[in-house]
Amino acid sequence: MWEELTGGKLEIVELPFGEHYTKMMLDLRNGTGQYDAFMVGAFWYGDIVPNGYAFPIDDFMTTGEYPQWTYDSMPQSLKTLHTWEGVGYGVLNDGDGQVLYYRRDALANPEWRAQFKKEYGYSMPVPPKTWQQMLDISNFFNGKNWDSNDPDPDSGTVLHLKVGEQGHYHFQSLSASFAITPGPELDQYHNVYWFDPTNMKPLINSPGHVAALEFLQELHKTGPSAQVGWSLGEAWDYFLRGKSVFVFSWGDVGSLCQDTSRSKIQGVCASSILPSSDTYYDHETKKFVKTTNPVKVGNTTGGSWHGVISNYSANPEATYSLLSLMAIKPASIWLAQNGWTGVDPGFTYQFLEPQGEAGLGDYLDAGWAEADVKDYLKAYYETFFADTFLPYLRIPGSFEYWDILDKNLSATMSGEISAKQALDSTAKTWEQITDRLGRDQQLGYYQSAIGYK
Repeated sequence: MWEELTGGKLEIVELPFGEHYTKMMLDLRNGTGQYDAFMVGAFWYGDIVPNGYAFPIDDFMTTGEYPQWTYDSMPQSLKTLHTWEGVGYGVLNDGDGQVLYYRRDALANPEWRAQFKKEYGYSMPVPPKTWQQMLDISNFFNGKNWDSNDPDPDSGTVLHLKVGEQGHYHFQSLSASFAITPGPELDQYHNVYWFDPTNMKPLINSPGHVAALEFLQELHKTGPSAQVGWSLGEAWDYFLRGKSVFVFSWGDVGSLCQDTSRSKIQGVCASSILPSSDTYYDHETKKFVKTTNPVKVGNTTGGSWHGVISNYSANPEATYSLLSLMAIKPASIWLAQNGWTGVDPGFTYQFLEPQGEAGLGDYLDAGWAEADVKDYLKAYYETFFADTFLPYLRIPGSFEYWDILDKNLSATMSGEISAKQALDSTAKTWEQITDRLGRDQQLGYYQSAIGYK
């Protein structure tokens, strides 16, 4: 469409995830301008904006000469990922966050429910409110042939854990409610996750984080052993084929469930905000706290992939016209309705009324099952508007910090090292990265990124 409207010629370069950041930074550091724009992960901002690599777009947004969209369509949790120190750089596209997907039919089955209560002593909650309940349910279903799609035993939870393929995001989302001390404000002890906001000392090896990783090790035993080496598509397809009760991942799964050429579970693919741990670590008292009313923790886990114009582009106006065309309401809704696009919901016109502007018919006409889409959009609305939130790491070196975490997590999940060894090693390397980049500089960027005052 853009080529027809403008007469321009569009060249798209597709790269594997593992090469994307490296090739982008090579082009930017050399100033070659080979690419006019990049689809970036928000966690890369710390490496591209302070160095002057990104082109600010606020002036383009106000001229009235380009397709119109606005940051006001986003929840604040996503809006902050598209700006830097109050200046806009990112063009609306994708809203990433992880939610829980589960088999509505399996968890509602009276026979399974009766058997679960007999074995575990409590009624199966639908959806599970705590990670501990989810582990019980996963263990209960794992190894049983609870799905009629084939005669083989099925699994509890499937995960995508392959190193270098975004497997570390599972740990981030799951560990938040283990490792965050909830409170009304963000301070040195409350609502922090990555570093101590007073000195940049890593929190990643806190007892809460270690407990979460040990829990993830247990949870992954309720799925196929091969998942340690699985990327997104392999884990998603396993769930879509009806082979696991649970997967927690991005919005792609909910929309892919509606694609009957790939999915066997349209109509029984339910969604909810992620469970919370019934026990969390208090960073102030240095003790674990058991709670009967765990706080829901929202997240923007992932990249929220969106276009950023290179400051070396020879064609910033034309580039912005393309990116803004993809951001307008009709295009954005269509992209979010179709799972193969990789674009997930998060904007006002994608949520159902009364929380948003979309009507149920918009999704039914696009082939969605009614029960599925209602659950799906409710889960994302609750996730992005949660009162307690997993802070987003968006500072210089974020890619490097996460890369070492990813490698150590993989070593843990494959049984090479313990959870504590993995996170202690991560913390040690993070200290080295921080010192190399400059602790005072990193502290300032970190405080700004998480809103510490």
